[in-house]
Amino acid sequence: MAHYRAITGGDSAVWQLRALPVCSSTETWLEAWLKALPTGPLQRSYAVVAAHQTRATGQRGRAWSAPYGGVWVSAALPWPQQVGRSAGLAGLALAVAMAEQLERRGVPVRIKWPNDLLVDGAKLAGLLPRLVYRGSKLRLVRFGLGLNVTNPVPPLATSLRRLQGDAAGSPSRWTAEVMVAMDRCLAWARADQLSLSLSAAEARLWNDVWHDPIDGTVWGIEGLSSDGGLCLRRGVSRRCLRRWG
Repeated sequence: MAHYRAITGGDSAVWQLRALPVCSSTETWLEAWLKALPTGPLQRSYAVVAAHQTRATGQRGRAWSAPYGGVWVSAALPWPQQVGRSAGLAGLALAVAMAEQLERRGVPVRIKWPNDLLVDGAKLAGLLPRLVYRGSKLRLVRFGLGLNVTNPVPPLATSLRRLQGDAAGSPSRWTAEVMVAMDRCLAWARADQLSLSLSAAEARLWNDVWHDPIDGTVWGIEGLSSDGGLCLRRGVSRRCLRRWG
């Protein structure tokens, strides 16, 4: 929190934060925490941060180990009910906000649709968005985010230490940067300006083609739809991919 207050100055948002040395999954801890809260809209942002996860949850429920040295956070933000009813759009807005934080620190970032941040084609961070409803009312948005800082990384990935050496800083500092990016994303939602992040996301797209994993066909990427989908074209054929609703 000291890093967070240093970055934001006197304009800090109100967060409820739990920091764990190790856990199976920050998503599981956040889920239990949210269930213990009173029903109704959230009044502030909540986050669970772990130094190490033994069974983190990624895309399509895949389990993976999040080692010491990275930023592993699950957060719940009090999303406005009337805007941003698309997890894909919310996820891209956070990707843009996080890319801006990294670029301010000298790290050039591209976005691999729908949820990865790359540097020179190597994965630096990933995020997962999720809309949470109570009945028909949007109650909150949840984000899971992992950022490689000083931790060992697998092939085809990179870390801030690899990119910047000791100047990269610590996981605690970058946890604060992640919180600031989430603050900005929430501010865009409250101002009904999430769609403004689409052009910024398009400008940072990692590639201009998409390879269909089923039949191997290659599609050109035309841009992003208003709900964060990936618009594709192949000859006269067009399609739009959506990973989340």
